[in-house]
Amino acid sequence: MADERRSDTLTHFDAEGQARMVDVGDKPATHRVATAEGRITMAPDTATAIRAGTSRKGDVLGVARIAAIQAAKRTDTLIPLCHQVPISGLEVAWDFPDPTCLRCSVTVHTVYATGVEMEALTAVGVGLLTVYDMCKAMDRGMVIDGICLLHKEGGRSGTWDRT
Repeated sequence: MADERRSDTLTHFDAEGQARMVDVGDKPATHRVATAEGRITMAPDTATAIRAGTSRKGDVLGVARIAAIQAAKRTDTLIPLCHQVPISGLEVAWDFPDPTCLRCSVTVHTVYATGVEMEALTAVGVGLLTVYDMCKAMDRGMVIDGICLLHKEGGRSGTWDRT
């Protein structure tokens, strides 16, 4: 017998435990925002090449920025049960918090009936994977980690911040 509490806490499952797409048709469209981040650590020479724009493949961060934007726009085709969300704005930021670590931060905005956490997380992941792809000839030992949600606002659950 299915656990009835499961459908209350995991909204992508019905009372019988079957996967379902959540119906957001009755929810009001409100302004929603989500910010996610992640890191890629690398050899010092790789970081230097990225900063200087001297990678053999060109502007690593510019290409990775476009990849992150495309990924956010296509999240519903990558993650089962995600809604197709009209993104009204998206910012991608890159910084080096230390000499061998590149951080990607993505903030996504929408006015819709569901949030954009998955879009922000997907954008970060694909942006970092693009950095790896463009630099793997120089450094196959790069490590992507720390992908997480930092902030979300809007909707019934209100504002949430990672502390």
